[in-house]
Amino acid sequence: MARSFSAVVTSARAVTSRATATPFLVRCGVGLSGLLAMLVAWPVSLLGTQYFIPLTLLAIYPAVAPRGRGATLAAMAVVGGWLVDTAGYGAEVELWRVLSIATLLYLGHSLTALAAVLPFDAVVNLDMVGGWMFRAALVVLISAVLTVFTLALSADLAGSAFLVATLVGIAGAVGATVLIARLLQRA
Repeated sequence: MARSFSAVVTSARAVTSRATATPFLVRCGVGLSGLLAMLVAWPVSLLGTQYFIPLTLLAIYPAVAPRGRGATLAAMAVVGGWLVDTAGYGAEVELWRVLSIATLLYLGHSLTALAAVLPFDAVVNLDMVGGWMFRAALVVLISAVLTVFTLALSADLAGSAFLVATLVGIAGAVGATVLIARLLQRA
């Protein structure tokens, strides 16, 4: 066991000695967005306790190993925390929290995808990362505007029209998922 720990330490030293600034900053962005999403999602009463330590480690894990399932587990923990806070602790569903959680999860997911293909020792122009972040910010902005617009419409379309629109939206999402799954199986 000591030999395997020694190998891990030697490997970590080699990686950190060859690391460049831009991939490191991308991974810091992954960890920061995950940690902020956990902070916004989970109940405030749990934030200063020992129960938040595993959540913090889970939020930072995709920054360390972006090629695994860590980003999915962290996103599920964020959504679970939001459900615990709203259903278990009775917190109100507030628009700023929903938009913040969605924004932070999307940015974390997008940066994790970039970190997964970006080696530690890559020499990367900051314009590439800036363009990546600009596109992610544009997606977040458009999504937020559409969310607020849809919420405003839902107040006007209460009743059966809203139910029909919801069912059509769910059917469209299921249809798109089935289509994508079939296209992936063909390839």
